[in-house]
Parts: sequence; C-alpha cells; structure tokens
Amino acid sequence: MGFMRTLDGGFIVVLFILGLLQGNYGQPRFPCDSRVIPNAAQVYPFCNRALPINVRVNDLIGRLNLKEKVQFLVDKAGAVPRLGIPSYEWWSEALHGVSDVGLGTHFGTPIPAATSFPQVILTAASFDTALWEAIGKACLSHSFIYVQAVSTEARAMYNVGLGGLTYWSPNVNIFRDPRWGRGQETPGEDPLLASKYAVSYVRGLQSTDGGDPNRLKVAACCKHYTAYDLDNWNQIDRFHFDARVSQQDLHDSYNPPFKACVTEGHVASVMCSYNKVNGIPTCADPVLLNGIVRGEWRLNGYIASDCDSADVIYNTQHFTSTPERTVADVMQAGLDLNCGNFLGYHTEAAVVIGKLKESVVDRALFNSFSVQMRLGLFDGNPAFQPYGKLGPMDVCTNEHRRLAARAAREGIVLLKNNNRALPFSPTHIRSLAVIGPNAAATNTMIGNYAGIPCRYITPLEGLSKETTTIYKPGCENVNCIWNPNLVKDAALAASQADATVIIVGADQSIEREMIDRVSLLLPGRQAQMVIETAKVSRGPVILVVMSGGPMDISFAKHYDKISSILWVGYPGQAGGKALADVIFGRHNPGGRLPVTWYPQDFAARVPMTDMNMRPNPATGYPGRTYRFYTGRAVYRFGDGLSYTTYSHSVVQAPKLVSLSMQTPHNNSCKGSLCTSVHVEHINCQEQLFDVHVDVDNQGSIDGGHAVLLFYSPPGGVQSGSPQRQLVGFKKVNVGAGGTEKVHFSVDVCKDLSVVDEMGVRKLALGSHLLHVGDAKHSFDIQIGDGF
Repeated sequence: MGFMRTLDGGFIVVLFILGLLQGNYGQPRFPCDSRVIPNAAQVYPFCNRALPINVRVNDLIGRLNLKEKVQFLVDKAGAVPRLGIPSYEWWSEALHGVSDVGLGTHFGTPIPAATSFPQVILTAASFDTALWEAIGKACLSHSFIYVQAVSTEARAMYNVGLGGLTYWSPNVNIFRDPRWGRGQETPGEDPLLASKYAVSYVRGLQSTDGGDPNRLKVAACCKHYTAYDLDNWNQIDRFHFDARVSQQDLHDSYNPPFKACVTEGHVASVMCSYNKVNGIPTCADPVLLNGIVRGEWRLNGYIASDCDSADVIYNTQHFTSTPERTVADVMQAGLDLNCGNFLGYHTEAAVVIGKLKESVVDRALFNSFSVQMRLGLFDGNPAFQPYGKLGPMDVCTNEHRRLAARAAREGIVLLKNNNRALPFSPTHIRSLAVIGPNAAATNTMIGNYAGIPCRYITPLEGLSKETTTIYKPGCENVNCIWNPNLVKDAALAASQADATVIIVGADQSIEREMIDRVSLLLPGRQAQMVIETAKVSRGPVILVVMSGGPMDISFAKHYDKISSILWVGYPGQAGGKALADVIFGRHNPGGRLPVTWYPQDFAARVPMTDMNMRPNPATGYPGRTYRFYTGRAVYRFGDGLSYTTYSHSVVQAPKLVSLSMQTPHNNSCKGSLCTSVHVEHINCQEQLFDVHVDVDNQGSIDGGHAVLLFYSPPGGVQSGSPQRQLVGFKKVNVGAGGTEKVHFSVDVCKDLSVVDEMGVRKLALGSHLLHVGDAKHSFDIQIGDGF
C-alpha cells in the first residue's frame, strides 16, 4: 500500500486502489466495488442500479477523456483506476460449453474444467429446441429436472475471477459447402433450422430467472455476419475472399439466422466477418451494419469485429488508404468493438485529424457499456447480486453431465440398419471388436472451440461397460497411412468377435478453422481398412462416423457386410456413453441429418468459391443445400432412421387461405393477372393457420421423433424458388403403440413466401404443397387474394 500527498495536506489512496484493481489481494475486483470505492453508488451515478441504464451509461462516458475512451474500443479494455474500473476482456467463447479459446476465460483453481457438450452440428441434429435452450440455460420439460448449464457455469467462473460474461457464441453461418472446416460449429444448412437454433441458444444464455429484458445472465453474440463459409481452400483464405452474393441468396439464405438472432432472440451482439461481400469488407459496410443490423433489425447491443478484422481491412485487403481512414470507415459503418488492437492504436489520431467525430466513439461506447450494465458488471461485487452465490460446486454438476450425454444421444443419426442389426442385446453380443482410429477418441470428441471437459467417456470405454471388448485401432490416426499389421490385427479381432463396431471419421487435423477439406471421402485409407475388416467379420458390422462435416460413404451404404451406419458428429465429453446407449438399445435414435451428404464428384467439380445457392442448368452448376441442389445425394437433409416405425396423418389443415391486404396499398394485382403479391402489402399479423398432425408409433419401442413440415411453392411462379423448404419442426416422444398430436402454426408471410432476384419477399398465389416428412404425406393449400 502507498500514499500520495496532495497540496492541501490530504492523502489519496493510489497504490492501494491499483493493487485492488489488479487483483493483488487474492480476489477478483469489479467496477463499482465498494471495497475499492466506498458508497460507489452514491459517489458515481453510473454505479447506481436505481437509475435507468441510459442515464448510467451517459454519466460514465461523460467522465472519460478521449484517451480513456479509446481503450474501451478493443477487446482488452483498459482500466481507469480513478473511477475504480478494472480492465475487462470481452473475448470469451461458449460454442458448446464454456471454453478457454478466448482470452477472457481461464481454467485453474478453483474451476479446472467445464461441461463440454456435443459440437453444434450434432446438437442441431436432434431438432429439439427445448434441448438447445436447456444447454444454454433453461429447463428440460416433462420428467427431466430443471437444468442451468452453460450460462450457470459462465457465471460461476466470473464470480471467482476466471471468466467474463460476454461470450462470442453461437456461430449461425449457413453450412453451405460440405468442405467447410467450421461447418461443425454451425446448426447446418437450412435457414429455419439455423434460426431456431440461434434463438433458442441465445435465449438460453441470456435469459435471467426474472425475465427482465433489461438484464442479461450472459451476453451472447451471433457470428460471423455475413456470407462467411470459406476459411482456407485451394490457396484462397477468408482474409482475401470476396463473396459474390446475389441479393436473393443474401436475404433468403445467408442473413435469416442473424435476423432471427436480433429480432427474436434479442441477442446482445453481432460479429461481422473477415471476408468481403460484393467488394466491401463486412465490418466496413454501412448497409450491412447500420442499415440492416442496427436499422432494420434494431439491434439492442453492440457490433464486434472478428479478430482483428480492422487490421485485415487495412493491411491485408488494402481496402483503405490510411489507418485513420480505416478507423473512420468501420466505426461510421457501425462497428462498436474491435477484437484486437487496431482501434486502440489509431482512433485518437482519427479524431484529432478530423477523420472521425468523437460523437461516433461515444455512440460505440454507449452500445457496449449498455450491455455491460445489463449484465450487472457495474453493480459492484457480484456476491451481492443475482447469481452471486454460484461457484465451483455449480460447474460439472451431475445434472450438467447428464445433459451432455442426453444431447449426444438425441443427436446421433441412424443412417442404415439392415435386418434390424441394431440394437444389440448384451445377452447375445458377448464379445465386441472395437476398431478404428476414433474408437478410443478423447479430444476428438469435443471438436473445436472447446474447453477442458469434466471428464471423457470414450467410445471404447462406453462399449466396454456393456460387454467384453477387443480393441484394435486399424489405423494409427485418422490420416490412416496403410499399415498391414494394424489392419491384420483389426480383421482378426472382427473374425473372432460376436459383432464389430468400426469408428472412423475425421478430427481437427482434417477440418477446423483455417482448414477446409478438399475431399469428401474418408481420410487416408480408412475405407480400405473398413472393407478389409468387415469382409472377414463373424457377426454384424456397425460403422460409426465421427465427423463435423458430411462424408461420401457410398461404399458402406451399399456394402452388405456393413449392417448399420451411425453418424455421431463430435459428441462431446459423454460421447462414448451416448454411443453405447444407442448401440445397446437404451436409447432409440431419433436424430436427423442437418446437412446434405454430397458425393465426392461434387467436390471434384464445384468450386468452393461459388456462393450461389440456386442451380444453373446452362453451366451444369447443381446448386447447394437440399433446397436447391439438383444432383445425387449420398444422404439427404432430414434423413434418419429409428428402431421403431412412425406414421403421420394430417388431421387438420385449411384448404384455402384468403389474404387480407393492407388498404390503401400500391399492389398492382388485378384478379387472375396476379401471380404473387409483395409481403409488405399483406396484413401479415392476420395470416396464420394451424396444421395438426397425428404421429403413430407402430412399433414396440418408445422413441423420440422429429416431425418435419416442408412446403413447395407453386411451380414456375418465382424464379429461383426452392424445391422445398422447411417451415416447421417438432420433437415428440411417442410411446410404443401410442399416438402424439403435433401442432404447427404456419405464418403465411414468413413461412410460405419466397425472395425474388432483387431481395424482395413475395407470396405466390395458387396451390402450395405442404408435406410432413416426405411427399407421401402431402396436402395442398390454396392461397388466394382477398381484394
């Protein structure tokens, strides 16, 4: 402790405050902490919780000079000791559990690990919105206990000084190309599925127990806006890539998940991406940021850059002439917070030389400080706030571990099951050969953007608890250089065991951030190892694919010696238990593929740089995703089998929907001459209808079943209309021999409209085909004018 004598003979405590701010006394420090500034709420209005947030924020900004303001524009925000404000690191990650990838979160004493849930692509395969929100924060319905998972663990780490409360998750980019290394982080290829996931997960992270929209438990961030889905392919990287995107694709494929994040999930932040879109870096595009995110969608929060996009704009893309011009461009476009240091280095100069108004800096600070206020970061010691009692005992709890196992089970997809080879019975399968480079996987199971898991349950460990196992890897690793001795050992084990489980696939050396795949085939000589092992097996062979992206496993799909195929994504810390539960019948698989599995020739002839979703018959371009792809698929979006049989029947749906139009309106439709109407001219709040579906379980096994409702617009009405489009999905548990009713509320304007070439949303008049699952359960709805 030290003191500084003032001119009037008094003392001010300087070194003591600095020591407290730096945590030199063994405990974390927080803004407005009464241990640093007694009666802080009375001394500084920005510390007074009773005042409106905008008043508090403006008071804080008004007390800062320009040098101090600038240091709050970067992720490693500086301290202001004179105001009792310690440094804060904005960058933390919680893609599928609290992670130490960002700079704001660290594992150690007293919290050495956190629950690691399945990678997002597998969680999305459950098609279960209640599960997604439960992982983020909230509750499990029916017989499941109430669980608070990622946001609870994040709060616990914040309370002990190991983490922040601003988490740059989730990743809601569309999984456009099967080679993308980061596709594993996303909810898949469908805009509705990605949107629903985004909203559920954001609500799970952010919602407080009291439901106050002005308060946040954790601040989420939807990234990477927009049209970002190429990292490093064929010597083209994300820093240099200019995504050429039509207005039609932008508004009906790439942007919908971000729009849902903001308008429905009320996310606290949106992150702009590295790439350019149509020649302009996203973080410097005023139309994308101020125009759409802040203006049209009305974001209540801050816009952050990917790390360090501002530097990339100047030094890599050479989009701007000077650092100060770069600062002016990105901040005037709407950027509030720079992950990295660029704004910290150059903003003051930009203001001084007149390139940027200080009021723009104040606007950025208002947006970011407001989020911190909503989190309670300026409310003092969290021990006296909501969630202040959370600590080490609330991390890696039994409830959270069970939720991680449930999430993995619900996402696993059964793709093949000839002669009902699965499920196994422990009384019949007394010995099991467990083969493959991912059979004993640990770190591979948790994918990227993961932390330190509570513990691993490997596939081998999970299966070994069911029966006697013989483990032979077959390959040294997923790159699988041919090793005759390893293959011989695997084949011998398969020839002696009652059944064989071969676990193949990828890992982060094959697909991850900055690594896009070239091939869709199993890496290395994995396929050959599988064939050599399967052809001598004594019993049924189960092929398990552990990967984030789709694989062309046509050889296994059509090979009779392989009885069953399971896709398990990257299943998280409890992946081995989940796999064993499925294989040995304690869980009836109900996952569905959230992305199309393309054949290898797609990768051979379609460049990853082509951003077009729609096919082009003139060039032979086949289009992308199930909505537009015209080629052959190995497996389709939504594919997934069960150990039982379900049937659907539509018990209620309208035959005619008569539109209610706004009056007066400038629509030019005149009777039969009109084929479509602009959505903006419809009274959309009145255009809802219900569809009721009965789901029958015709088998003898209980199961969870995802009911998918698709529609196809009238043919030939709108250029580039999707072949079919998901408009709703529900996950229901149906007992053996039982029936469950599923209700869909269809929003005509939102769900049945299409986007034209100019990005304008229109609703076609005429016969719309809706179908549950496949086209076998379809019905027509006639949409007509009401004017």
